[in-house]
Parts: sequence; C-alpha cells; structure tokens
Amino acid sequence: MQKHPALPQSRASASGRWLRYASPVHFYPLAGRLARRFAAAAAVLAVAGLYLGLAVAPVDSQQGEVYRILFIHVPAAWMSMFLYVLTALYGALGLVFHTRLSFVMMRALAPTGALFTFLTLWTGALWGKPTWGTWWVWDARLTSELILLFLYLGFMALQAAAADDEARADRGGAILALAGVVNIPIIYFSVQWWSTLHQGASIRLDSAPSMTRIMLAATLLMLAACWLYSAAAALARARTLIARRDPPAARERP
Repeated sequence: MQKHPALPQSRASASGRWLRYASPVHFYPLAGRLARRFAAAAAVLAVAGLYLGLAVAPVDSQQGEVYRILFIHVPAAWMSMFLYVLTALYGALGLVFHTRLSFVMMRALAPTGALFTFLTLWTGALWGKPTWGTWWVWDARLTSELILLFLYLGFMALQAAAADDEARADRGGAILALAGVVNIPIIYFSVQWWSTLHQGASIRLDSAPSMTRIMLAATLLMLAACWLYSAAAALARARTLIARRDPPAARERP
C-alpha cells in the first residue's frame, strides 16, 4: 500500500499554527483583530434581535408586553452560567498545564460573567414585579443565581487582594472557580428539582420550543450577540492583562 506522508505533515503543520497562539506574543495581536470584529458583529446582531423582540414579536397572550424583558433576561442567564464554566475550565487548564494564557483568559472572562449575572437578576426583578407581584422571592433559581454573582465577585476580590502575587492569585482563583462549578447544575435544574415560582425552560434540546418562530429568532439573535460581546470583551481585557504582565509580548507585532 502506498503511503502518503504529506497528509500527517500537513495536519501537524496546521496544528502547529494554531498552537503558536497559546503564546501571549502571538495571541496579543490576534486578540486585537478578533475583538474588533466580534464587537461589530455583536452590535449588528443585538440591533436585529432587539428589533424583532421589541417591535416585531407579537404580544404574549398571558404576560402581555412585560414578557419582552425576557429577550434580554434569557440570553443573559445562559451567558452567566456558560461564562462561569468557561472561567473554571481555563482555571483547570492553567493548574494542569501551567499555561500563562489560560490564567489570563480565566481573569478576562470573570467580569463579563459577573455583568451578565447582575443583568439576569435585574431583568428578572423587572419581570417578576408585574408577574409575581414582588421584586424578589427566595426562589431556588433566583437564590442559586445570586450565589453565582457572589462567586464571581469573590473570584474578582481574590484576584485584587492577591495582586502582589499573581501566581498565588491565579491558583486561588482557579480553585475557587472550580469549586463553584457545582452551583451551575443547581441553577439549571432547580426548576425541576424543587417547587419554584420560576417558569421552566422555553427552549430545550429534547422538545420543540414553546414559543413562536419570531420569538425564537429574536432570542437566538440576542444570545449570539451576547456571546460575541463576551468574546470581544474578554479578548480586549486579555490584551490589557498581557500588557501588564508581559509588556514585551504586547509590543510584538505579527
């Protein structure tokens, strides 16, 4: 059988090109280019999603106009959980492989995750007042989401307190993030595990969405906008951290 040595070499070459971006020197300029593109795309998708959700989507037969808050609330809630898992994942990679960039991304993601968690709680309160008659209840979903905000704030406080010893701050932050991951399934499954006022998921992988197509499109557009914004913000923040930790890397150009 004839051998084709060029194929493995090409694969190795492609993987090598991507692995080079694990170095802050090569990652810094790439992050700048991607952050600008992601921010522009996020703005476009957010405008489209808000237009569909606020102007085109029909009025809900049960909740009326107030349900439109959910076009911001639901994507924010998803991103609050996703970004925490991603923060913990980068922390784990940093602990196992001792990669500087992993810890940089861990730190860069946390503030955006905290922002989306706060936005989730705030929009939830705005929705809950006319729907439940109160701004806040000690509901299982709401309480576990509040704990998530405290985890984010605790992570950032730990980074600030140990700013004089970045290695210790990185290790401590990674351990805290990993310990807090147990809260994510509690948030997600709380509606199923306990009696709660919070409504169940409108979009599930095992069943058809319980909303109209235009509502689904608006929700997915807003989710994509939030994801792209998160990526842009994290990459921009990572560049700032790299410039502070390793100034020579920030001066490098491709």
